[in-house]
Amino acid sequence: MAKRKSGFDVHGILLLDKRPGVSSNQALQEAKRLFKANKAGHTGALDPLATGLLPVCFGEATKVSGLMLGQDKRYLTTVKLGVMTDTGDAEGNVVKTAPVPAISATELNLSLGSFLGASEQVPPMYSALKQNGVKLYELARQGKMVERKARSITVYELKLLAFDGEEMVLEVFCSKGTYIRSLAEDMGAMLGSCATVTALRRLQVGQFQLTDANTLGRLAELDGPALMACLLPVDLPLQTLPAIQLSESETKSIQFGQSIQHLQSYQGMVRLYHCAAFLGLGEMFRDGKIAPKKLFNLNNELPNIK
Repeated sequence: MAKRKSGFDVHGILLLDKRPGVSSNQALQEAKRLFKANKAGHTGALDPLATGLLPVCFGEATKVSGLMLGQDKRYLTTVKLGVMTDTGDAEGNVVKTAPVPAISATELNLSLGSFLGASEQVPPMYSALKQNGVKLYELARQGKMVERKARSITVYELKLLAFDGEEMVLEVFCSKGTYIRSLAEDMGAMLGSCATVTALRRLQVGQFQLTDANTLGRLAELDGPALMACLLPVDLPLQTLPAIQLSESETKSIQFGQSIQHLQSYQGMVRLYHCAAFLGLGEMFRDGKIAPKKLFNLNNELPNIK
């Protein structure tokens, strides 16, 4: 594939360990420049204060990024009781202080149990959600408060790892769309005080773990082949879908956008392969007919790095 002026056609998923103090988009752009990639996107923003796992999709992997946005996530967070800020974290201005009631770790654990399971959560004003085309944090910076609709969330696990009477360290496993800052504020209110997040680290996104992620600093030390080896296959997030092997003639028909008749029968979305090459997604019907739905062009170009 011909090289374009802006960069190279690079395809794959990078597990990035985002450093504090930068936005997710800044981290994305830095990774994109490092790989000299034409196209990139991330799968769910982290606040500038937050660190940890930020999956970045290059090239054709952006076609599966939407699936990753909906995955469950795990966080490690430190919550300070007795203080509330306008942003819900330590980067904001203090808007309220309150006494912290005396409570033991055992009592706190029992109280935190009320946050487990499904509930409704009102997103914070300082968020990237849009209202009438304007991001909420832009309105918040203008001093404007608007009504936000509550959204359904689920907290699967909530572990108290440490508590010194004023700060608690928590591990939270939750559904997509859960704002840890809002959860912390609700915890503070439940305890008869207030609270704000002082540290947040994302440990997991769906099947992906922070232990497998790389920092930009480490990536910058790698040469071209070693850097490309850090990319995960585009089809990795799709492993729960059945895999269908196609013949050469079936492959040609699918790539021309034509439906084919296959020996296997299944109803639903399937992964399509020719030998080891991932072709894309198709929809299979009970009669064995497969219609192409989302095809991929995965010819990686090797950036000329070092």
